[in-house]
Amino acid sequence: MGFTSALVVEEIDGTFWRVREPLGYAGADEHFEVPVGFRTDFASVPRPVVWLIPRYGVYTRAAILHDYLLRSELVSKVDADGLFRRALRECAVSLPRRWMMWTAVRFGSRLRGASPAALAVFAVLAVFSILFLLIPTVTVTVFLLLFWVIELIAWPLDRSARRQGTQQVPRPELRT
Repeated sequence: MGFTSALVVEEIDGTFWRVREPLGYAGADEHFEVPVGFRTDFASVPRPVVWLIPRYGVYTRAAILHDYLLRSELVSKVDADGLFRRALRECAVSLPRRWMMWTAVRFGSRLRGASPAALAVFAVLAVFSILFLLIPTVTVTVFLLLFWVIELIAWPLDRSARRQGTQQVPRPELRT
């Protein structure tokens, strides 16, 4: 069980990537294949939490598989989320990180199809995740907003300086 092929992608732009070769995953009973051309943003992580879980890492193949399963509707959302958690384990993602990521995708699925036992596990994990993430996430968000304000102020100054002809970037000269 696990991934049966390497991940080969090409960049589309600063956010999205395209799968260049099929990405295979062998589940307990079925084999799934992310097709060539599938568009992905890797792990869809909210910006204030990227400090803890970057968009790309050892879990990238699991994130792409999860996105594919959700979009293709080959399995239910509950099963896609469960396969995501299993794939994270098979990719050697640490227990706390994998459960936090699973909690986030289950929350994103609005807990559809969750059993009472799964809801209890989700509630415990969600409380611990919120307690762990609250202060750093608020801090990062405040500083992202502050930086946005700085960029907003600097943008017209930069545009004005460019119009006045100060310091242009030199053109490259090819010497033969």
